[in-house]
Amino acid sequence: MSDMEDVLDRQERERRARMHRRAASKRAQRELDEQLGVAVALMEEENQSRRGSREGRASNVDRHRHSRGKNLLEDYFIPQSLYSDVHFRARYRMQPHLFNKVMHDICNYDDYFVQKKNCAGDLGLLPEQKFTAVIRMLAYGSSADQVDEIARMGKSTILESLVRFCDAVENLYTMYYLRRPTPRDLQRLLQKAESRGFPGMIGSIDCMHWQWKNCPSAWQGDYGNRKGQKSIILKAVAGFDTWVWHAFFGVAGSQNDLNILGQSPVFNDILRGECPNITYQVNNTVYQNGYYLADGIYPRWTTFVKSIPHPRSEKEIFCAAYQEGYRKDVERCFGILQARWAIIRGAARLFDEEVLRSIMMTCIILHNMIVEDEYDYDVDEVYEPDPMNTTLTRIYEKPMGPNGEPVQHDPLVRDGTFMHRMIERYTEMQSSYIHEHRQVDLMEHLWAVKGNEGQ
Repeated sequence: MSDMEDVLDRQERERRARMHRRAASKRAQRELDEQLGVAVALMEEENQSRRGSREGRASNVDRHRHSRGKNLLEDYFIPQSLYSDVHFRARYRMQPHLFNKVMHDICNYDDYFVQKKNCAGDLGLLPEQKFTAVIRMLAYGSSADQVDEIARMGKSTILESLVRFCDAVENLYTMYYLRRPTPRDLQRLLQKAESRGFPGMIGSIDCMHWQWKNCPSAWQGDYGNRKGQKSIILKAVAGFDTWVWHAFFGVAGSQNDLNILGQSPVFNDILRGECPNITYQVNNTVYQNGYYLADGIYPRWTTFVKSIPHPRSEKEIFCAAYQEGYRKDVERCFGILQARWAIIRGAARLFDEEVLRSIMMTCIILHNMIVEDEYDYDVDEVYEPDPMNTTLTRIYEKPMGPNGEPVQHDPLVRDGTFMHRMIERYTEMQSSYIHEHRQVDLMEHLWAVKGNEGQ
């Protein structure tokens, strides 16, 4: 009997022990659940405070970029697109075939614009989306937030696309679209200038200011003008078709045209002796160098023809007005640039001066590409059979020596052997006598050729 009682007691103790262990296990599980809940709550709170995968970054927004890319292709980039080529030209500032050429060249140059998969295997943005964002910023002067609604791209991606696009355009097209005039180009420029009554005229020269809204505080004294506006200056030479043949950008806005002329490389070829010789005859006088039309602030050099100061007689008034009309080619070029690329019409909001320089050069290069693509050079243009000669003007690409071979110029180095040759060319270029004599000859020529057209 006692043995049976012992067995029953042992079983009772074991049952109580199991119940105790089970209760302890449940308590431990509840505590673990509570700890996990607290840990999850803390992690969620921390993620909400960080708002992204990294501290300080906003959480990713699902912009539905794939659906917007599909809609963008349907709007502009398929054969039966929603908007016609007229709308495309108005919004992208160029014809579709030119845009496709630029996009193809840049995608081959920089694979950043090519659609790729990310580390999660998701497809990225289409090239058309990135190029649309960049062109809209250049053409409309829009901010990155405004472009986000059109291309469904983040602000940082849009700004990176802008910088990379400008860098690619500069590297790919500067050599051709910002070149100095070739003999064929000079032939066309001189032929047009001669028909206007200005033999030997290559183009017109002037400066344009681009206001800099976010100029660094330490630089505001240098870049501010007398009105307190901060700006960066562009010096450009433009032809009759508004093609920009020379662009020099980056001078502080406190300087004037003469200061910029001293820094600009526009006459480097003349000083080196490498520029083509241009021979023309005005009022029975033969001249040997081309010139630019300029306003009154420029010096009396052989490379400029300035506006006639204080015209009094009928002849002077007529010639001054006639000359001023064609000097406005560069002003018209600035107006077209600012109308076509509104980013340089408004105040610059970026902080980096090098990025602003790249944007300005990109706008000029794209402008020249559009001029080449759309300007009708065959209208009212008459060329002689010999493309190297005009009626009054002859062009020689290289000066010829006595042996019939092109003259090889010595390098310009800063020592007593070669430096004096550059000084001689510079002194000759500054000849005020030739400048004033040519001013008088041109006035007589204009009065004889154009003065009686309106009668």
